[in-house]
Amino acid sequence: MKKKEDNIIGAKTVAFALRIIRCYKYLGEKKKEYVMAKQLLRCGTSIGANVREAMFAQSHPDFISKMGIALKEAEETDYWLFLLKDAQYIDEKIYNSLQTDIIEIIKLLVAIIKSSKEEGLKA
Repeated sequence: MKKKEDNIIGAKTVAFALRIIRCYKYLGEKKKEYVMAKQLLRCGTSIGANVREAMFAQSHPDFISKMGIALKEAEETDYWLFLLKDAQYIDEKIYNSLQTDIIEIIKLLVAIIKSSKEEGLKA
């Protein structure tokens, strides 16, 4: 049986969530930053959870809605990463690496939502 992470967005969001978990641990242990770190953990891991939920959507509109929530969580993650960088809790190297990943995920989600909406119009 194939896992849901076998698709590109599933695999990328799981890998990203694991990176966010490591960043959360770093922020707590090394920087003693807990509030923004917790926000980052919540939204950064929620992206993949919503993508996985979308795979089991009850309908086409439900799929689009779940992917839309994943996109919102990705945008929020981008926001917290920006704040953590500007507040000097994470350096440019960490920020740029995570930023590259989140922008790729955002682009994928936008493309999935757009094509799913177009498919819905054809049906």
